[in-house]
Amino acid sequence: MASDPYNNDEGVRMNVIEESAGTLSGIEQLRALKAAGRRPPIADTLDFDLAEIEKGRVVFAGVPGANALNPIGSIHGGYAATLLDSACGCAAHTMLSSTQGYTTLELKVSYHRALKPGGEPVRAEGVVLSIGRRTAFVEAKLVDGQGKLCASATSTLLVFDLPS
Repeated sequence: MASDPYNNDEGVRMNVIEESAGTLSGIEQLRALKAAGRRPPIADTLDFDLAEIEKGRVVFAGVPGANALNPIGSIHGGYAATLLDSACGCAAHTMLSSTQGYTTLELKVSYHRALKPGGEPVRAEGVVLSIGRRTAFVEAKLVDGQGKLCASATSTLLVFDLPS
């Protein structure tokens, strides 16, 4: 039987909001995910991890591998964009109550320096600039192993109440 990419081995789709059943805040959901050694399927696909979590800030870390190469042999810009989008979204997630969710409305990515293939680690740090009842504004920076800025992003996220 072919595996279902939307569900884990037990047939359960990953969704930390549903899993917490309205009992954990956003930051508690992410901390529980990390403590259990779990990561979302996109993090498995691109091999990156949630390294740091605090209120209004997260860091993702990874090493872009051969699976992230584009046809001309460099790391695809989508790898950087994915880490930046994840950092922005999860930074906002840390600010949510147990009855809130979010989705990205807009993501603007600027590429400053190419990511090099060959196993150099990168870190994407997302920081909430402001968050209100309905929107969050977040920025993120992706740096290489020497701390050089490779890409940056700003994101606007829609914050919404979850259905009861």
